[in-house]
Amino acid sequence: MRIRPIARDDLDGLQALAQQAGVGFTSLPDNREFLAGKIEAAARAFEERTPADDRLYFFILEDEQSGELAGCCAIEGQVGREVPFYNYRLGTLAHSSVQLDLHRTIDTLFLSSDHTGDAEVCSLFLRPEYRGEANKHLRNGALLSKARWLFIAQFRDRFPQKVLAEMRGVFDENNTSPFWESLGKHFFPMDFNEADRLTGLGQKSFIGELMPKFPIYTTFMSDEARACIGQVHRHTRPALEMLKKEGLRWEGYVDIFDGGPTVEAYIDDVRAIRDSRLCQVEISQSAPDESVSRWLAATTEMLNFTASWIGRAPTQENTIVLNQQEADRLGVTTGEHIRLLET
Repeated sequence: MRIRPIARDDLDGLQALAQQAGVGFTSLPDNREFLAGKIEAAARAFEERTPADDRLYFFILEDEQSGELAGCCAIEGQVGREVPFYNYRLGTLAHSSVQLDLHRTIDTLFLSSDHTGDAEVCSLFLRPEYRGEANKHLRNGALLSKARWLFIAQFRDRFPQKVLAEMRGVFDENNTSPFWESLGKHFFPMDFNEADRLTGLGQKSFIGELMPKFPIYTTFMSDEARACIGQVHRHTRPALEMLKKEGLRWEGYVDIFDGGPTVEAYIDDVRAIRDSRLCQVEISQSAPDESVSRWLAATTEMLNFTASWIGRAPTQENTIVLNQQEADRLGVTTGEHIRLLET
């Protein structure tokens, strides 16, 4: 398995991933024209033909044996510059009556664009057949998630100070969002799927136009909806745990539609970015394999960026010994450098 930049001939595979992703996966809508535009935008970003505030780096996880696209992930260079980036900020209002000696604090939701200009790790999706605890599948999700940090570390000057990730919110057994049913549907003359589709297509201006500009008191929402604030979809929990291990934290921001948390960090504080290092490659047919691979390797060229697991640690001389299969997968030769991360 390897991570590589998406290519212009990956459209069919990407649309198949979008169809499997399902409702609530806003950044990967099942719209062929939109996906083709996303691929073209990513190709131009990797070719360094787009400005800093309009860069989308989109990657796919490729099964070398079958040639299938097993999953995808992406990095938005900066959010909110071209298209508004909205979320709710959870706050508190205090009320008191001195005469009656009564005090009350109430949770509120404020419409916010506080993350404008931050980078975003997004669009992480792994096909069900490539998930799970089986030996060959165990590391696929981690490969998708962590490869993005190695890319940011290698090209740090192309990214701002902070990074965020939006997590998919809670849906019930009927695939309905309690948060939307209690809040969003009262302001938008459409159902959740249509609102989700429009935002996925980049049409987000209606959010600022239709949502109230004043704080929303959560006490007016249903108990079920309030319980969803800052909580994630059951399928999103593994992704959230990986992000938390890298140092991203929930600071009280949630998704407009489903109430899922937005986690964030300063880029230079992200563990994988801070701890990754460059090593020189040496190719040897006698390179020993560890029983469990703990090292993630990534190349240093933007256009041909590739990441995969390797079977051993670097030497004390900061040399990484690769067998020929690993070298071919990464597309490197003896004397070149790759970026390594111990997981």
